[in-house]
Amino acid sequence: MYLAVAVGGTWAFWLPAIALGVRFDSAVGLLLLLVGLAVPGVSGIAFASLVYDERGRSDFWNRVRNPRRVGVRWLLVILLVPLGVGVLAGALDLLLGGPGPTWGEAVTEFGVNPLAVLPTLFFATLPPILEELGWRGYALDRLQLKRSAASASLVLGVVWALWHLPLFFIEGSFQHDSVGVATTGFWLFMAGIVALSFTFTWVYNNTERSILGIIVLHGWVNFTAEVIVVPDPAYYGLWFVLAGAIVAIWGAKTMTADDDVPHPPLPLTR
Repeated sequence: MYLAVAVGGTWAFWLPAIALGVRFDSAVGLLLLLVGLAVPGVSGIAFASLVYDERGRSDFWNRVRNPRRVGVRWLLVILLVPLGVGVLAGALDLLLGGPGPTWGEAVTEFGVNPLAVLPTLFFATLPPILEELGWRGYALDRLQLKRSAASASLVLGVVWALWHLPLFFIEGSFQHDSVGVATTGFWLFMAGIVALSFTFTWVYNNTERSILGIIVLHGWVNFTAEVIVVPDPAYYGLWFVLAGAIVAIWGAKTMTADDDVPHPPLPLTR
């Protein structure tokens, strides 16, 4: 039910933008974009409040606020993995005869126009917060109650990818202006989100289900991808390699060294 509400609620604001020909870089379009972005997180908070008891609700907000759940080792993982994927993908593309990595507009135009960094900072902050309060903050826990970590990652990854679909039809969005519909980049983007879902679950399950850690990871993935630009096949290909390595090394059941998937606190029985 949550997944239907999150996707349907977002599309309720984004589909009218398509029908009316509204651009996301207009005032009305920006409002529709932001409200649609907020739906997964707001819905996640609402569902957590309705489904969980006081212990579960307290656990939810502790996962948002408590950095100790992440720890130094996994903070390094969060910071180094996206950066490593970008650098290695650029080097791999260069070795295969491609153009290799280039700096994004936030870097190349910063000296002339410091405001050029604002879109990068936006994608690295607000969307991760608004999305992850729901995707990992609520939905992943519920999926892992009856599914393995790998299966839950696949289901959530597919839904997460489909959630982005209207953006490809709205002018002013990155997906419309830079990727396009039914292009090679389109299919790589959609499949790449599914691959990213596995890495997000791996980090989530190994950081005591930290929502804060996932927000940082999501934001850092967005930021590094905007700053270090590499061809899509090498970039998304490495995320698939990483997803496969995670499942092979840590196992499909939990993606951790533990035998059981971490779960939210169960309601107290009387």
